[in-house]
Amino acid sequence: MKESQAYIERIKRVNRDFQRLDLAVDQSLSHLLAGQALLARRIEKDYDAERWEPYLRDLWFPVDIHASNILTIELPAREQFAPGQLLSLIGPVGQPFRFRQKLRNILLITYHSPPTPLLLMLPYLLERQVSVTMVLMGSARQYGTDHLPSEVEIIVAEDNLTWNDMVMTLGWADQVFAAVGPGDELSHFADIMRLMRDRRNEVPVNYAFGVLQRPLPCGVGACHACMLNLRGSQKLQCLDGPAFDLTTLRLN
Repeated sequence: MKESQAYIERIKRVNRDFQRLDLAVDQSLSHLLAGQALLARRIEKDYDAERWEPYLRDLWFPVDIHASNILTIELPAREQFAPGQLLSLIGPVGQPFRFRQKLRNILLITYHSPPTPLLLMLPYLLERQVSVTMVLMGSARQYGTDHLPSEVEIIVAEDNLTWNDMVMTLGWADQVFAAVGPGDELSHFADIMRLMRDRRNEVPVNYAFGVLQRPLPCGVGACHACMLNLRGSQKLQCLDGPAFDLTTLRLN
């Protein structure tokens, strides 16, 4: 993890509520993997590059990485940015997603959250001909998906969080990654686990992962504010996350 400077090259609106920022970044950030994030802060031209300020930054999950050191971030359209704007970035933050070696079908669930933390995995999975289904639940149902790859199957859940052929979808998936909005994350993950347990005889280890995106006060493991209780251990979102096995995460 290190601090580097970046600037916004271009901005594009991708749907009613979200925009994408193309950032010119340090070459080291061109190798981020799905699951890893950045801590971002806007800076001025006279910013001292040697000043280390990790605290109270914004947590950004890249959604695409280009070979020419261009990294794409997706953010709400209400946030104001301008081309040429300078940024201080700290990264990579967290661990890459752990995919099974033999992966044919994957299920992505977003519950009261845009799918932003999950999008960087799509090129990797589609290139390896993995079938991808994305389920939008709660307020995530309002997210416009026309800009996502056409190979991704999109399912919009009902008000009660269910959808047609739900048993088949859960049984077909080799792995599940679920992202929930910051706030009542553990309660939302508990809702997802109840749905899966109601429709499967068992939720095995290394099958369902919850992706946390709560704000990180420091991002470097210093403050311990992002500590999570797992069965038999405690871990930090900034160092060990963002994805945790839902069978080991204490959801009560």
